[in-house]
Amino acid sequence: DYVFAQELADVSAFIGRKVDFQRLPTPVLYDKWQKVLAAAQRHVLQIPPERLNERATEGRDRSIRDLAYHIYQVPDAFLQAIEEGVQDLTAVYNTAPPANVTRVEQIRDYGKSVSARLERWWRRDESQAGTAQLRTYYGEQPLHHVMERCTWHSAQHTRQIIAVLERFGIAADGPLTDADYAGLPLPVGLWE
Repeated sequence: DYVFAQELADVSAFIGRKVDFQRLPTPVLYDKWQKVLAAAQRHVLQIPPERLNERATEGRDRSIRDLAYHIYQVPDAFLQAIEEGVQDLTAVYNTAPPANVTRVEQIRDYGKSVSARLERWWRRDESQAGTAQLRTYYGEQPLHHVMERCTWHSAQHTRQIIAVLERFGIAADGPLTDADYAGLPLPVGLWE
């Protein structure tokens, strides 16, 4: 027997431990996610263009360009799962950015378009977000849980971009705060 470690409720059930997860309501998740995506759009414009192809961190073979783009691939994958039935979100968000995406403005524009799509979805389906199910590669999951996972996933990578900017001696424009991260089950470590 095995379980994909993508959904903590599945992991706790697999190991026989009852865990009471305190999940943020979907309207709060949506607001936090949009705040994260807006911050990431500001921050990407601060990345020195000549440094986009440098590694984001020594421990991983991922460029700053790829990391910044990936922030928006996460909600893109979420929306493709809802709208097109894509079950393997990783097939969307682990794909390299298009080769012609070479400028920070292009990454920001992708982020703006994904944020606008997320807003359209929310306006259309908000009432179902807390109760709908979503088929994923790790089984049928409550959409609420997938939304939570995707929200903190984008937030974690936005934290990493802020750290990259700080490493370059650049203060992030309107950085996210502890209040913005509150209630999201983020990894403790920055590069986990």
